[in-house]
Amino acid sequence: MVDEERLLAEVRDDYGVVRVVEVGDYRFLEFGEGIEQSCVFTADPAWLEYDYTRAMLVGALCHSAPETALFLGLGAGTLTQACLRFLPLEDVEAIELRPAVVELASRCLGLGDDPRLYVRVGDANALLDSAEQADLVFVDLYTDVGPAPAHLAWRFLERCQARLAEDGWLVINQWASADGRPLGAALLRGLFHRHYWEIPVKEGNVILLVPGSLEQTLDLDGLRTRAARLAPMLGYSLDSLIEAIRPPS
Repeated sequence: MVDEERLLAEVRDDYGVVRVVEVGDYRFLEFGEGIEQSCVFTADPAWLEYDYTRAMLVGALCHSAPETALFLGLGAGTLTQACLRFLPLEDVEAIELRPAVVELASRCLGLGDDPRLYVRVGDANALLDSAEQADLVFVDLYTDVGPAPAHLAWRFLERCQARLAEDGWLVINQWASADGRPLGAALLRGLFHRHYWEIPVKEGNVILLVPGSLEQTLDLDGLRTRAARLAPMLGYSLDSLIEAIRPPS
């Protein structure tokens, strides 16, 4: 039998419609005409169902011991909750454009009330410079038609990198072009001086792992060790994603 889709909530705001639908053990955050933004396993809201979110967690593990994180784009909050549960974070900030998304994440999608998490509502472009520097900065700003313009805005991405603390990492969820490269590949290569790494994932995205400075390198052995230590708690392996890491082309 195929589980029926059940509408749990629908909110219309200045940007369109936000819905939460339930199918079996999963709940989905949707924008517009049924465009899926996030997937939540209701038994464990910190479970990362999709490879692109797991690849972003791999990006977080590039830092050996992150204490602070900044999320630009909250969605259902699954990645935020995974990082809060599995990383030694002490202070986390999330900036989300739409109040309805924050409200539905808390009411329907299992976003917990963690004292380490502070959520601000507003435009990431406007609020970015007032955010504290962080060991990890995640960029995942999507609408019902694709990535927000900020994903291809030189100055915005430059400012994101500037928010990194020493030895910090910027993790970007970028769309892939038909050739498998990230959207805006030429811009990204120029901005980051080809000093970053990519993880292509089956959902059609490319996750970028960008260090805070040209002096930083990717410690693959350390990354593998941290991922192996975490695997029993996660309930899945990150090995295939780590093996897919590549330099920009």
